[in-house]
Amino acid sequence: METWKKSFASLWVAELLAIIGFSTSNPMIPLYLKELGVSDPAALNGWTGAINASSSLALAIFAPIWGALADSYGKKPMLMRAMFGGSVAMGLLALTTSPWQVLALKTLQGCITGTIAAATVLTATIVPQAEVGYRLGLLHMAVFMGNSLGPMFGGVVTDLAGSRTNFLATAILLLLAGIIVTREVIESGMPKPKSGSLLRNAVPDIRVLRSTPGLSGVMVVIFVVQFANAVVGPLIPLVVMDMKAGSGGLGSLSGLLIGVASLAGALGAVITGKTSAKLGYSKALLVCLGGAFLFYVPQGFADRPWQLLILRAFSGFFLGGTMPTANALIALRSKREKQGAVYGLSTSISNAGGALGPAYGAVAASTLGYPAVFFTTSLLLGVMALAVALREKRELGSRE
Repeated sequence: METWKKSFASLWVAELLAIIGFSTSNPMIPLYLKELGVSDPAALNGWTGAINASSSLALAIFAPIWGALADSYGKKPMLMRAMFGGSVAMGLLALTTSPWQVLALKTLQGCITGTIAAATVLTATIVPQAEVGYRLGLLHMAVFMGNSLGPMFGGVVTDLAGSRTNFLATAILLLLAGIIVTREVIESGMPKPKSGSLLRNAVPDIRVLRSTPGLSGVMVVIFVVQFANAVVGPLIPLVVMDMKAGSGGLGSLSGLLIGVASLAGALGAVITGKTSAKLGYSKALLVCLGGAFLFYVPQGFADRPWQLLILRAFSGFFLGGTMPTANALIALRSKREKQGAVYGLSTSISNAGGALGPAYGAVAASTLGYPAVFFTTSLLLGVMALAVALREKRELGSRE
């Protein structure tokens, strides 16, 4: 087996373990908050939104810094930092006794993690250019598979052993993932640090957005997709709780809903990664956004968990294809020696959307009800699909 293929295979397994770990515990945060004594629905929505938003906001702030350091000191060390640092932060969550402690540690997690971004830029570095779309699709398949398996496993663990056990499981899985990357992944052509101090090398170069044609548009797509997705995701356990009206098995059912959507997303990611180069990345992105829009609209009318399960499976499939397509566009349009900075900025923009989404979702759910959350998501995805379609039409007209 070629060296880069072996490295990618190891990277794929490590990222799968990391995402399983994170998604074992993260979706169960609302249920954990109830164990800590937060019973008022408005307070539960507020704490859930604040905790998810703080983690995403911290990651948005620090991602460009880690990306800049990756260009100077290597992509592999940044992935190791994210996995080992995440292991420590998630393990400490098992010791928390109040919501503010959860908030503080989730914020710390956002500052020091970011495994998806680190794995994405490392993949774009180690694989041949002709393989980048397909391999990024496979990587995102691992992400979605992890997000599928983790919640289902975490839901069962929550019902049987409590939420604290989830945090310990996450810490162990992240530790194993970091060890695999350390031992098995080879990054060829390690960069030489730029002249100057570590602090100077950590300053992100935002000029790359202006100097690279079409890059800003891709960043807008990434922001909107992550914002729309983050509006709904953290509230799924609360939506299920509202539908079930106090029935048992909420953790398992919530995990199943989240897991099925992620499993469908894994399938969408690998199929899109395989076909997008032939179809054209912009057209593939348009199809994914349009399909997600069509299946998000009826979720606002669902009043049974099985209805929501089917609709989220289809919407998850189409959303699964958006990020590998967008990341492939970034890899093809940016210089390799600047990809750490570019992916750092894309992660920052993505997590800005991820930070604003839960905050808005909490407000919308408390004031307008859960259906409004789904309708907002579908509206944003529809507008973004229209914008991509208009841009594709303009580019086609300019080539004729």
